[in-house]
Amino acid sequence: MPTRDRDVLRDRIEDKREELVDLLGELIGQQSVTGNEKPAQEVVASRLKSHGLDVDTWEPDADELRDHPGFFETSSYAEYGYDDRPNVAATRNGVGDGRSLTLSGHVDVVPVDEDEWRYDPWDATVEDGRLYGRGSNDMLGGVASMLIAFEALDDLDVELAGDLTLQTTVEEEDGGPGGVLSALERGYQPDAAIITEPSGLPNIGMASAGVMYFRVRVPGKSAHAAQGYAGVNAIGKATKLYRALDELDRERKSRIAYEPAVRQNPNLDGHETNLNVGTVDGGDWPSTVPSEAVLEGRIGWPPGETREEVRAEVEAAVRDVAEDDEWLSEHAPEFEWFGWNAAPHELDTDEEIVRLARENAETVTGGETTFGGGSAGNDERFYNRYYDIPCPSVGPRGENIHGADEYVEIDSLVETAQTLALTAMDWCGTAE
Repeated sequence: MPTRDRDVLRDRIEDKREELVDLLGELIGQQSVTGNEKPAQEVVASRLKSHGLDVDTWEPDADELRDHPGFFETSSYAEYGYDDRPNVAATRNGVGDGRSLTLSGHVDVVPVDEDEWRYDPWDATVEDGRLYGRGSNDMLGGVASMLIAFEALDDLDVELAGDLTLQTTVEEEDGGPGGVLSALERGYQPDAAIITEPSGLPNIGMASAGVMYFRVRVPGKSAHAAQGYAGVNAIGKATKLYRALDELDRERKSRIAYEPAVRQNPNLDGHETNLNVGTVDGGDWPSTVPSEAVLEGRIGWPPGETREEVRAEVEAAVRDVAEDDEWLSEHAPEFEWFGWNAAPHELDTDEEIVRLARENAETVTGGETTFGGGSAGNDERFYNRYYDIPCPSVGPRGENIHGADEYVEIDSLVETAQTLALTAMDWCGTAE
């Protein structure tokens, strides 16, 4: 497409700025916390249908996915199942033999503690060029941008030579096998994909972390506190395990580095891997020696280790403490991996889809791209690791993801939509 026409497309998206803001506000208002994705998906499906697309809506089937190496049962699946948690996809068929592209984003968001927020987390607030609300940055902003990008192409009757698929998925915040993996197994396997996670345009994401959850049940022996000598305090024993896991975390941090994570966030220097004990549960009465304590934790790590290697280190830390403890050596803690079980991935930044996205991001923003990632798990791994489909993340700028007063920069929403639309034309080609 000539430069003049590309400028027309960018201008068209700029003209849709208010519409983009309104769409994002509507999505935020659906309160689509993981497990309750359907209301937001209904907004997306309606929007796609209004542009004459045939919309494919389906609920994931865990039994069909179970044998896939990327599948695991998420915590939300255990609590809610997949009923009334639809994925949505629609394809504008190309008019030639161009390459296919999928633009994908998840609609689920994490819960909020409303007492921490200055703004209503479920009613988008615009202030000083920022839009505040839960999911504004992670990642309903990216979803809104990709929909507006498609609509601008449609408004201008741009005919792509290759197929363009718009896809929104569920449960990414809990690991994503019911979302992107389900879509891939349903047959949505394009030549390339872009996930509109908040990469901080012009920056582009090219890696994700491995993430696993674990649970340790620590046995004790109950007794009345007045005769505590007759019992064994499970919380005290669990404290030993916590200290060992904390020491393992420090040791891993001292030897594991990953430059892309630090480029993305300089504060991650020395923290590219992380082991966190996030919940502790033990005892049922102040005057009873507790007979069990349960620790639950998360370990995350950048590309460079396998899940098997990481599991072995964590399990060894627990086992070593137990073997050196008189009680635990005879009453071994029960160790269990559950929930998140994601392997890391790294995308070659020489891939053509990455190069095109970079060129367009730099043109649109006037900035210089930095490639980052590797500090958190995300859906890109399904494309890159299991299907050899190149998939970077290209999304807006903002702050406070998963925290209070999460926001996205409105200018970056527009820039994301412009980058996506231009990259779709370059990758898919246009009608002669």
